[in-house]
Amino acid sequence: MFCTAAKFRRLSLAGFVLIIVAAYAFDALAQKPRIPPGGHLAVVADERLAALRSMPDPSARLLRRVGRGRFVSIRGSSRSRDGLIFHQVAINRRTSGWIQSDAVVASWRPGDDERLVRLLDGADEFERVARAKIFLDMFSRSALRPKVLLIYGDAAEEAATRLSREAERRFERRELPANGAPEFSYYLNYNGLDRYNRQGVTFVFDRTTKRFHYEGWAWREIVRRYPNGPEALEASKRLGSKILRNNLP
Repeated sequence: MFCTAAKFRRLSLAGFVLIIVAAYAFDALAQKPRIPPGGHLAVVADERLAALRSMPDPSARLLRRVGRGRFVSIRGSSRSRDGLIFHQVAINRRTSGWIQSDAVVASWRPGDDERLVRLLDGADEFERVARAKIFLDMFSRSALRPKVLLIYGDAAEEAATRLSREAERRFERRELPANGAPEFSYYLNYNGLDRYNRQGVTFVFDRTTKRFHYEGWAWREIVRRYPNGPEALEASKRLGSKILRNNLP
């Protein structure tokens, strides 16, 4: 039995809708962190040391590099001849190996919150944001949380200053079309913002000065949850400056 043209169009449209829905579902799944099975869960915080090796030795064959923020499942530990501690880890059902213990942090391991805070010193603003995000996700009950929230917010505002300069230079070189989309939308779609957005940072754009600024979630979180700590005073100052800046004519 042959389909009429109208019925064929309806079937084609239904198939197209199913493809779109499946694509969105796949994209949502792809964005979820991959949790390896079994063992004790940890996360890579220092990618400089995150070499997955065939044996618990810094000179052993490299299997792959493990990116910052990647979850690993710890199955065992061993000390190398150099005195380094290595964890036997799985990163998925098919891949496992040995990784230096200093590369990962875990909420169940005493002192890892302090160690991760030390990693924030001296890093550039994106490294501070990314590692602070790991801390905030992993150590919800740490006494160091307000300090890390302040670092996260300040690093995001520092990044906003640099991104403002970069975006302005880019759009100066590539003149925006006079009758195109609104100018501010080009700035808010600037691809330099993307990696910060993936770390939970939201920027707002001042159309008058053509400058980005951090939206301020971390500072508000300090004032809301830790109002009596020393970080609350600093966070209030940042929020006060933000309110004043937004009210300027």
